[in-house]
Amino acid sequence: MKTTTIALAVAADPDKVGAALRVPLTRREWLKGTGVLFGTLALSSTLAAFAPSRAWALELKRLDTHQGDVLLALTKRIYPHATLDDAVYALVVKDLDGKAAADGALQAQLAGGVKKLDDMAQGNWLKRSTADQDRDLVALAKEPFFQTVRSTAVVALYANPLAYAHFGYGANAGDGGYLLTGFNALAWLPDPPLQDSGPVPAN
Repeated sequence: MKTTTIALAVAADPDKVGAALRVPLTRREWLKGTGVLFGTLALSSTLAAFAPSRAWALELKRLDTHQGDVLLALTKRIYPHATLDDAVYALVVKDLDGKAAADGALQAQLAGGVKKLDDMAQGNWLKRSTADQDRDLVALAKEPFFQTVRSTAVVALYANPLAYAHFGYGANAGDGGYLLTGFNALAWLPDPPLQDSGPVPAN
């Protein structure tokens, strides 16, 4: 059976922003009903400098492609960042899909939430204007579906090396933290007392 390998928009190693996973997919897996999200990093994206390819894809275990696309768009309306690439928003969909794979009730909640959004749009919620989408979110803000997406996104969207690269956040550099990255230097103070420099690790 012919196997195709696609790049996944997830950094596996927090020390290597551009380290994309590569997932082998057989034709049978493509046909079994799981969804796949595709995208392309913008030329101006900070992430394009780190990634081996501008094209990315994310295989879903439980959600179909439309559900994944709606959840990605929904996350973008909840946490809008004009220049943040969809590859980072896809990490939220990945986490939601993982939770759905482990919890049938949550999978039903996500499927029901997407269906409700489509019903509100009388068709495909993705075709709705952003102003109408925002009004829909206000109407759903207290529902468990919205809270599941919001609470997952606030962690998955911002606590990853891709977001760190985009926002310019250095994050912790390991056990040494900032102490070994030059921030322990107090040369900018006049004659700083040694005890005020803090302990210096032996290695």
